[in-house]
This record gives sequence, structure tokens and C-alpha cells, in this order.
Amino acid sequence: MLETMSFRKILIILLLFVYLVEIQAQDSTKQRNQLTARDFNRERSYDVQHYIIRTEFDRQNKTVFGDTTVILKPLRDGFSTVELDAAELNYEFVGIVDGKKLTYTQLGEKLTVFLDKAYSKDEAISLRFVYSCRPKKGVYFVDGARQGDGQVLWPDQIWTQNEPEEAHYWFPSYDFPDDKATSEQFITVEPEEVAIANGELVEIIQQANGKKTFHYKMNVPHSVYLISFVIGKYSKIEDKYRNIPLGFYVYPGKEPIVPKAFGKTKDMMRIFEELTGIEYPFNKYDQTMVARFRFGGMENITATTLADTEVLAAEFMPELVEDLVSHELAHSWFGNLVTCRNWAELWLNEAFASYMEAAYREKMYGREEYTKKIENDAREYFAYEIINKRKHGLFNHLAQPDDSIFNPIPYKKGSALIHTLREEIGDEAFWKSVNIYLKRHSFGNVETTDLKNAMEEASGKKLDWFFDQWVYKAGYPQIQIKPTFYPRSKRLTITFQQTQPIEPLVPAAFVLPMEIHISFPDGEERLEKVMIRKRVQTVSFKFDKAVQEVGFDKNMKLPLVVMNISPLKISEERSTKRRKR
Repeated sequence: MLETMSFRKILIILLLFVYLVEIQAQDSTKQRNQLTARDFNRERSYDVQHYIIRTEFDRQNKTVFGDTTVILKPLRDGFSTVELDAAELNYEFVGIVDGKKLTYTQLGEKLTVFLDKAYSKDEAISLRFVYSCRPKKGVYFVDGARQGDGQVLWPDQIWTQNEPEEAHYWFPSYDFPDDKATSEQFITVEPEEVAIANGELVEIIQQANGKKTFHYKMNVPHSVYLISFVIGKYSKIEDKYRNIPLGFYVYPGKEPIVPKAFGKTKDMMRIFEELTGIEYPFNKYDQTMVARFRFGGMENITATTLADTEVLAAEFMPELVEDLVSHELAHSWFGNLVTCRNWAELWLNEAFASYMEAAYREKMYGREEYTKKIENDAREYFAYEIINKRKHGLFNHLAQPDDSIFNPIPYKKGSALIHTLREEIGDEAFWKSVNIYLKRHSFGNVETTDLKNAMEEASGKKLDWFFDQWVYKAGYPQIQIKPTFYPRSKRLTITFQQTQPIEPLVPAAFVLPMEIHISFPDGEERLEKVMIRKRVQTVSFKFDKAVQEVGFDKNMKLPLVVMNISPLKISEERSTKRRKR
């Protein structure tokens, strides 16, 4: 009786397991819709046209004195209030540029300005804000440091870091990536300092007190998180790529590091242009080192900021610095020219920038260097998932506007996934789709569906299954593979068993186009292709000779699949005839 009860329990559990697997497979589209049902986009009532940002500084008290003009147009008629993002700003004036004061309220990090009349959607509104602040975020004051012998390690600096949403800690703005505007900055600094910012340096204005005001103008629209400045004592090394000025800003005395850290910048620009079919889209490219930067680098538009620890590492780890420089430059296409619409879609910026590190290596050094980079990205992602308790897909349904979104999933998993997508649709279709994607959405914002549409258009393939499991769902496939050869019938059977834990968002069974490499004693090799669709699936092949060796995914088309491959087993088939007694 106990044996029967145990058997029944086991049978019920097995049937329930099969049922759950089938339900999960059937409901992939429904689950994706539920994930994206939370609207990560932001409702907009106006379109910012231009920012004019004037800044001066009290370094001792870490205070910013700001004078910002926001020029915007309503998206509907009868527009009478403006809500901007602003945090802990002390206002001296809020009003129209012509001098008329306006009433306003500050609630949390939202500033609501009550306009002097109802405006139509054809009218431009110029709002001026004069204020001071001691920013907790956005602007960072860094004191200089010296060695014991008095040698300067780094000079005093002030620099910005706005991504994801820190700009509103130092100027009133629409602090979300889905609105793009042009910008202009007037940055007043000490006599011996320089300011590096976005776009063209229009002029340097000498002030009566000896200070200097650097006037920069960025004349193409961009998201507000890409606005930046760096202030300090710097040496500038200049170069050109075609007619595009290149500036490398390093600490005085560190000039010899420039060719080691930045020497391949022109090669990167050329290669990225060739691969994407899109010329570098801006009017200059500066790279500046700063101290105590919490990231490796930041792709501020035309003015990348880089941690000095990373730049100086070019002395002994040049290949790592090369990856960083290529990553931030790649953002000029993926992130700056075409920008994620919201933070759940951050992977569209970071996966491509990470992947282009490998693509650059492939063009510069060959396929082996490319595959090494993709493999390393996959390994870093696997290592992260071991400790990760907050599962999310490349589309991040847990996205918050803080540093938690900058984890290896959008970067490392994203890079390996872009590689897998290229392998799925082929080189020609892949790079054609990248060109379509960038051209169609230049100076605009994108969501995952925009990338999928471009990939489907260029390849002629339906890719719903691909994006469902790799983008909207989480985790990665883990497969136990057991090949068996039966000499009598010359039959090869292979059992694939997916063993990844069944968790929310993690597919019970990934769909995997698997390549099987079969070798024979006479030296012949064959390639068989199968589509793995089930959690447990067995495939069989009949040959006219013995099989010597079986390999899987030797071309590394599936770097995000962990395979545990058993040795080829040689087995005698059981006879179906009954023995005589």
C-alpha cells in the first residue's frame, strides 16, 4: 500500500510538472504583455526645445550658482502650468525671460510653475530660473590630492554625472530620456582652469575679476542626462578624424598616457562608421579623465568622461582601456544618436555599446579576439547571476532611476545576446538591420520593438520567440547533453535536458537552434542542425558507419547556454526478442 501511494504521489507530481511546463510555453506572449503592462514611459505635456545653463561655483562651500533658461513648446492648447524636475534648489527668481515673475510650488522633486496665461501648442515659452544649490547628486566637487613628496596626483575638479536622473539636482529640467533638446552652457571658472562641455566651444569670455567663462553650444537634440561639464587644470592634446576635432584632456604631466589610452580612437571611429553605415553624427569628440569617478566612463554627448584610474591603467592593461574607450565611443551611435525611451529599455544603449567592443576587436584583430570578448562577457554575466537575487530580463521590469540598473545584465548578457542575434539572422541581414534601426530613429528614442522590427525587416524572419525568451524573460539555459551511439544499428541518439531552475520569468524550456558536429573514424565530419524546443528532448540520426566524436555549438553561436556534455557512450541495443527457457 505504501509503495502504491508513493507511486501515485510521484505520478501526480510528474503530471503537474509537465502541465506547468506546457502552460509556461503557451503563455510566453501573455507573460510578456503582463511585464510591459507597467508603463515605464512618462506622460509628457510639453517638448523642451533648448536649455541655456549658466553656472558659477563656490568651491569651498560646494555651491552651484545657476541661471537656467528652459525654452519649451506645449503639446496641446490651453497649456497653463509647467511641471519640471528640480531638487533642493534655492530660487531667487522664477519667471518669464522678459522679467515677469511667476508663482510656483515645490513638492518633493517636482517644480510646478503657473504661467501668466494659457498658451497654445504653437507658442514657445521661455522660462528663467535663478537659483543656488549644494547638490547631493549631479555635480561633484573633488579636492585635489598630492603625494608625500608634493607631486600632484590630481588637481581640484568639478564634474557632472547625470545618468540616470541627476541633472535636476543642479538645474530645472525634464529629467527623463524620452525628450530631446539642444543645449548651451556658460561655465565660469578660475583663471588657470578650463571647462570641457558638450558641443562646439563658441567663445571664452574674460571676466573683469580674472575668471573665464566658457561658452559651449550643442546644436543637435539630445536627452538631458547627456549634458555635462568638467572643470579643472588640464593639458589638451589635439587630433582630428577627418574634419572632426578630437580632444584628449589629461592632468598636466600625464601627456605620455594619451597615445596609450586614446591612440586607437580614430580606428574605432572608422570601424564603427563602416559597420553601421552611419558617419560619426556629431561635431567633435572629447575624452577627459577625472578623479573619484564611480563608473569607468560616461558617454556625455561629444564629451566623454573617464575615470583617471582606468585611463592610467593603459600603462599596464592597454586592452582593457581599449575596450572602455571603444564602449564609450560606440554610445555616440547607440545611446546618444538613438536613445532608450525609458530606463527599462537601457539594454538598447548598453548591450550595443558592449557588443561594439567585440565588433571593433573583430575588425582590428580578427575573429579569435572577437569570440574571446563574447565568451568573457557571457562568463561575467553567469558569475553575476549566481549572486543576483533580483531576476529581470534585458527589458528590466524592476527598473528604477538609480545605479541598480547598471548591472551586468544589460551590458554583458546584452552583448552576448546581440552576438546570438547576429548568428541567428546572418551577418548581412544583421548589419543591414543596424543601419535601418539607426537611420529610422536618428536623434529619437527607441523601445525593444523598434529593434525587433528592424531585424525582422532586414532578415525576413519572425523573431517573436527570440525576443520573448532572451529580452523579456530572465535567466539562461543550462543543458545536460547525453550522446549515445548504437554500433549494431549505427544510430546516434542525443538527449537534451534543460536543467535551469523553473522560476518566475525564467523559461522552463528555451528554444535553441543547436549545431551538432559529428566526426567519423575515416576523417569525415558532418554538421547536423536541430531545434531544441522542450525541456527534455531526444534526437536521433542514422549513419552507415561508426561515430567517433560528437561536439556541440563549436562555432559559439549560443554563448549564453551552459552545456554539461557527457562523453559519447557506446551502447549495445537491447534485443526485442524473448529468450527461450
